[in-house]
Amino acid sequence: MKLPSIVYQDGIRKGTQVKFGGLNHNLGAGDGELWDMRNLTSDYYPLLASRGKRRLFRTLTKGNGLFSWDALAWVDGTKFFYGGIERGSVEDSEKTFCALGAYLIILPDKKYYNTLTGEFGSLESEWIGTSLTFTNGKLFEEDAEANTIQCAGVDWSAYFKAGDAVTISGCTKHAENNKTPVIREIDGDKMYFYEYAFTLDGDKGETPYTESGNMTVRRTVPMLRYICENENRLWGCDDTTIYASKLGDPFNWNVFEGLDTDSYAVDTGSAGKFTGCVSFLGYPIFFKEDHIYKVYGSLPSNFEIMGSATLGIADGSHRSLAIAGETLFYLSRAGVMVYSGGIPQPVGAAFGVDRFKNAVGGSDGLKYYVSMTGPDGELLYVYDTQKGLWHTEDAIKARYFARFGGNLFLLNDQGEVWIAGNVQNAPESTEEETVAWSAEFGDFTENDPNKKGVSKLQLRMELEEGAEVQVYLKFDGGEWLKVDEKLCEAKKRSYYLPIVPRRGDHYQLKLEGKGTFRLYSLTREYYSGSELKSTQGRN
Repeated sequence: MKLPSIVYQDGIRKGTQVKFGGLNHNLGAGDGELWDMRNLTSDYYPLLASRGKRRLFRTLTKGNGLFSWDALAWVDGTKFFYGGIERGSVEDSEKTFCALGAYLIILPDKKYYNTLTGEFGSLESEWIGTSLTFTNGKLFEEDAEANTIQCAGVDWSAYFKAGDAVTISGCTKHAENNKTPVIREIDGDKMYFYEYAFTLDGDKGETPYTESGNMTVRRTVPMLRYICENENRLWGCDDTTIYASKLGDPFNWNVFEGLDTDSYAVDTGSAGKFTGCVSFLGYPIFFKEDHIYKVYGSLPSNFEIMGSATLGIADGSHRSLAIAGETLFYLSRAGVMVYSGGIPQPVGAAFGVDRFKNAVGGSDGLKYYVSMTGPDGELLYVYDTQKGLWHTEDAIKARYFARFGGNLFLLNDQGEVWIAGNVQNAPESTEEETVAWSAEFGDFTENDPNKKGVSKLQLRMELEEGAEVQVYLKFDGGEWLKVDEKLCEAKKRSYYLPIVPRRGDHYQLKLEGKGTFRLYSLTREYYSGSELKSTQGRN
């Protein structure tokens, strides 16, 4: 009796991957997803590729700040530079910057630089003396009563200008003259205010008199922790209060006359301190760790603060704010958030249960770069808003970002100013010699709960001159084992790598190398075994 022939089958199967996503640091990451990486990029997605080389723009002795306006600005120790030229001196501390028209503001020093005139100075001004005369004077070329302060020999225009709100203090004879009126005119040693701004001597209050003692006249600016510009005003906050400057005037924050150009101040009254602010979609927006406040209105008379109890910026991460892909990114206590004006949404699912702090963010327009401290130390992460992918770069420890001339500049904790991302028409700078990178894939189970083994790998990749790649495998959480020798042929081709078969529940793959590479496809030859137990690494 003739029996039917048995079809020969060796049980070898193939799995090919041609699409390589971003980081997925979750235990449930699927076959071919990247559990960890260094210095990879989404630029060539769906290919797996190393990031482009950065360029070193300059090295500062002590990098205390970086900002861009019509030119690149930075602070090196106590020296303030704009357009590569030293413009003034500041305190040796980390800086916060903002710009209003031609004025570049530097906090906490309360200094300014006028980019048109080249003037560098203080936002605040103060006169201190031992006597001050309160008298009658002029107002718009007409006689006026009880509106003038005078001090012989003082040129008030060297301290203040018309429109400034000045705080007068030290009055003891008429303490009610300790106030903050607005200067209307300055004439040599006289400053004119509105009529009857002051109390004079005499029964009718018409007799000039002189106050003696420690007299001061000041134009002051609040101690702002965070600051932004919106609709021709500077907006800022301390721990509990929101402030706005006089319209178009960064020097005045205490002008309250009931006019459309007035300053503005309000206390939100909620618990916690402010952790950051930004101008976004035409509104000043202020953050606490668990609240977001948006300022509506166009005039002080109709400004309205609307708050929502939602995840704001984590304390210490105020520099994580950056706009990429027309949306706002920042780090909250629960992770990286994306904000479009409504309810912020988390965008850090790729990090799994990892939590971060002390974030500093920047943007090249479409990608969000953020340096954060996490379980693996401080690393630079990049989110591609077009592709929705996270990639990890390296431990560069960014402290400031600034976008200028189409390039993203990064100041690290070593004082180095790098041009990151896709460099365009770079200024004079030095290119990195080489980029070391790695790609560690998650567990491969081949959608099979049984034991399996991998016997061959086929990688189709492109290596540039001087680049090299080493392939590693790990079975059931054992040690990393090298697969063949380093790959270093500078061309686009397939590499066929035989492997000593090992039987296990799952295996992992890691690529390490240096230089520019692009991986087009990854093919695995594997065989499926049984569900029987086996020891780790058993053949």
